[in-house]
Amino acid sequence: MSISVIVPLFNGERTIEETIKSILNQTFSNIEVIIINDGSTDATLEIVANILDSRIQIFSYPNAGLSASRNRGISQAKGEYISFIDADDLWTADKLELQWQALQSNPQAAVAYSWTDYIDESGKFIKSGRRIKVNGDAFSKLLVTNFLENGSNPLIRQQALEKVGGFDESLAAAEDKDMWLRLAADYEFVCVEKAQILYRISTNSMSSNLKRQETASLKVIERAFNYPKAEKLQHLKKQSLSHLYQYLTFKAIEAPPQQRQTLTAVYFWWNWIKNNPKILKNQRLIIIAALKIIF
Repeated sequence: MSISVIVPLFNGERTIEETIKSILNQTFSNIEVIIINDGSTDATLEIVANILDSRIQIFSYPNAGLSASRNRGISQAKGEYISFIDADDLWTADKLELQWQALQSNPQAAVAYSWTDYIDESGKFIKSGRRIKVNGDAFSKLLVTNFLENGSNPLIRQQALEKVGGFDESLAAAEDKDMWLRLAADYEFVCVEKAQILYRISTNSMSSNLKRQETASLKVIERAFNYPKAEKLQHLKKQSLSHLYQYLTFKAIEAPPQQRQTLTAVYFWWNWIKNNPKILKNQRLIIIAALKIIF
């Protein structure tokens, strides 16, 4: 039983060595590490080439973006299981082993996921992610919120990925949630109740472009609610939109002062309330968000 770990890589000279070491140090050692160099122009390739391990394979392509890089990695993968990790994130040493064990114990599941902690650019702990446990049918929960939180999380059976197809390269963001929803429409999930993904928050990360995230996320939500499996789940759509705009509101107000866009934050805040007026009963949360937007 082998695992293919796919690492999309674009100008990751600051973090890629630490990321690769967190892969090579996995207690599950029967892995291949597929580095997809997406047209890097810094010292990334030189750094990777100096990491000597026979499990590493490097493929270089012209720049095409995250989804294309993941799809290129899938096309090169030979493992029975596939996992992805972005070039600035880290895993705990037992991540792959515990997820693999979870899939062995739950043969009906095609996706194993863990919990996430957030770190800053220097690797220091910032906060815990959501500790959401979903075993079995995950589709309705994913419609409302992306409880996997990031693309560096799940371990997926290769056959399931092959069936649902690759990442949507037309999406400028939210490609992770789109993939998880497609998998959840056909397969069960299993949760490893442990924080094993260390997700690095960077001011220059893709997730900082919030309007792009909004556009892509709305497309993904609309598409998912048109799946046959969502026919009896239409009542969740407002809740899904509310969760999206709540997330975007707090991402907007957490931005550094020089990057903060007050009008955009207000727009997100209003859509959050519009899609879930009941949130007004939680006056403390609404007031905190409003004060952060203003100040």
